[in-house]
Amino acid sequence: MVDITAKTNTLRTAIAEARVKVSSPDTIDAIKTNHVPKGNVFEMAKAAGLLAVKNTAGVIPDCHPLPVEYTAIDYRIDDLIISIQITVKTIYKTGVEVEAMHGAAITALTMYDMLKPIDKQIEIESIKLINKKGGKSSFRETNTDQLTASVIVCSDSIYAGKKEDKAGKAIIKKLKESQVNIKHYEIIPDELEIIRKKTLEYAADHNLIIFTGGTGLSKRDVTPEALEPILERRIPGIEEAIRSYGQNRIPYSMLSRSLAGTIGNCLVLALPGSTKGAQESMEAVFPHVLHIFKILKGHQHNLNV
Repeated sequence: MVDITAKTNTLRTAIAEARVKVSSPDTIDAIKTNHVPKGNVFEMAKAAGLLAVKNTAGVIPDCHPLPVEYTAIDYRIDDLIISIQITVKTIYKTGVEVEAMHGAAITALTMYDMLKPIDKQIEIESIKLINKKGGKSSFRETNTDQLTASVIVCSDSIYAGKKEDKAGKAIIKKLKESQVNIKHYEIIPDELEIIRKKTLEYAADHNLIIFTGGTGLSKRDVTPEALEPILERRIPGIEEAIRSYGQNRIPYSMLSRSLAGTIGNCLVLALPGSTKGAQESMEAVFPHVLHIFKILKGHQHNLNV
């Protein structure tokens, strides 16, 4: 199966539809009056559809087992067409469109099986996805290619040439995936005044400044101390999201002092110096953190997901 361990949980919704066509109004009447030999068509088909949604991972090899937190099955009759619509919701790392389509398919097939003794021309016309939302595409921001960022590595050993920077490059990779322009990339020592000076210098004409390193507990880890006095607004939610994401993967994440805040319309992030820590911190909040730039311009949150 596809590795989804880097993804974050969001509310996922999918709506699928199946269409069953009968050959005669008599079949429709039999359904409505419950005169079908095998029983109540709508109730039996609905029960089968609910079971299918919950057991999708058992029959579709690449589907992940996931908690199905809501399923609704609705019917509509238009002349000789019975439309089946299934809505599935979960809070998880991956979507539920296959679950919704599988449920629609089995609901339609059960209906076919129950009606074939009285209608030899019954057919399943179509099974399709109507809508899905809640995944990465639902939170993708537009015009991110107009945003500029600086990535600054805070490390005495890397600055001295004793080690290679991998964390900063991991951050740059994620920014490029999010279509953010990298304006500056540099390596500086763990010096409070240098960190503060670089922040104030770049905040004037950058949308985003990301530091990596100096967020631990050694005596030379001073990035948070350098930034806290000059940040105009802290954003605890970003900090909590980063630590929560990390804590689900390694317990040492609770020791990180990752920090987030703004100076004017510039977002400043201080992330761990380890490559894994930097990667996971970026996965935790990108690309959805870029929504902040709309909010800073006075736009409202778009919660229609």
